[in-house]
Amino acid sequence: MQNIPLQLDSSGIQSSLNSTVTNLIEQITPELPHTSFVTDLAFIMIIGAVITLAFFKIKQPLIIGYLFAGMLLGPLSPFWSWVLPEGGPPTDVLGGVGILSDISALNLFAEIGVILLLFVIGIEFPYAKIKTIGRVAIGVGTIGLFSTLGVLFYTATAIGLEFMDALFISAALSISSTAIIVKLLEEMGRIKKDSSILVLGILIVEDVIAVILISSLQSIALVGTVSVESIVVVVIVATVLIVGTFTVGTRVIPPLIDRVAGAENREILLLSVLGVCFGYALLANIVGLSVAIGAFLAGVLVAESKSAEVAKLLSSPIKDMFVAIFFISVGALMDVSQLENYLFVAIALIAVATGMKFGGNMIGNLIFRQRRGKALRSAFTLAAPRGEFSIVIVKVGVDIGAVSAFLFPLVGIISIITAFLSPFLVKTGDKVISKLEEKDV
Repeated sequence: MQNIPLQLDSSGIQSSLNSTVTNLIEQITPELPHTSFVTDLAFIMIIGAVITLAFFKIKQPLIIGYLFAGMLLGPLSPFWSWVLPEGGPPTDVLGGVGILSDISALNLFAEIGVILLLFVIGIEFPYAKIKTIGRVAIGVGTIGLFSTLGVLFYTATAIGLEFMDALFISAALSISSTAIIVKLLEEMGRIKKDSSILVLGILIVEDVIAVILISSLQSIALVGTVSVESIVVVVIVATVLIVGTFTVGTRVIPPLIDRVAGAENREILLLSVLGVCFGYALLANIVGLSVAIGAFLAGVLVAESKSAEVAKLLSSPIKDMFVAIFFISVGALMDVSQLENYLFVAIALIAVATGMKFGGNMIGNLIFRQRRGKALRSAFTLAAPRGEFSIVIVKVGVDIGAVSAFLFPLVGIISIITAFLSPFLVKTGDKVISKLEEKDV
């Protein structure tokens, strides 16, 4: 993921809050150096803990609590819009967000969160599990993504968007959020279900297609044609990395991890598995793929070792902290004050994107003859959430001047709304499947 520029506030209330907190910290511990990032991290952890505890008490997914906490920290939430002076926050994108100021550091920590999240999830899926859904994941993922993209493009042009705006927003909203779905499945205790294995396979396929789409959209915007060569290169590179992981990697990395584990020192084992995690993420990034793909494949390699459970136990607390920062940052970065301006467009695109993603994945599951319950669960899970790649695709379009600037707050609003919808869709899927099973009895 790339760092996301945001609409930010540098008004008197922000300066006052930061100054007060900084002075307080310096009075308590004058011997320690203090930075704006320390202040930001303190606010994130304290507010995040309070809000997520409240959501836990009312039995709501923690991911929604993280997003809500983030929106409270940002000046673009209704709370800050009410507190700030008339005229609202300025549009300078180089300052801080509300009472947060070091956004570049937060984005870096957020990216680490995504890498660790996919790495720990990868440990749940040894090669034997992945191999069983490879062909199905490619087929279902491709059908679901491109059917959604086509119908979304038609819808976007029908409601009045320009050609390039419609092309970029339809591509962005055709890709489900890996980070949100994986976190949701983990929280709900479903990560090891057969349907979840299929969902993870489809998400990896979508991440590869997303990289191809970014390259293709840039080519269309700048040159006017699709670069076939770049598409072929991405497909070949992804194939080589994945095949190499499941052939050479599974024979080299797991034995090395077991040797390190033989030293019976947990600190050394933790450093070793994290080295594999970030090394593979770096490799994927170097060859032009998503760091999430590299991290997931690293987790699969660790899963092949005899020390997989210990590695997961050691990595999980670190992962939890960085993942919390990721989702709180996403909530803080979104300009929800723009909701009123784009409400109709957002609702229309959410309805079409969710419906088509569900329908496209169901069609793919039927073609590949998946069980009805498994097909429905995977379709409901993939239907709603849009996130990291959606934002990156639109950001690319805005950066090169190919699309209108309003698409960025629009995709931010859609990402937040669909993240809130996701757990309810998953639970709806359970109810539908239960009723269908009752009728069959």
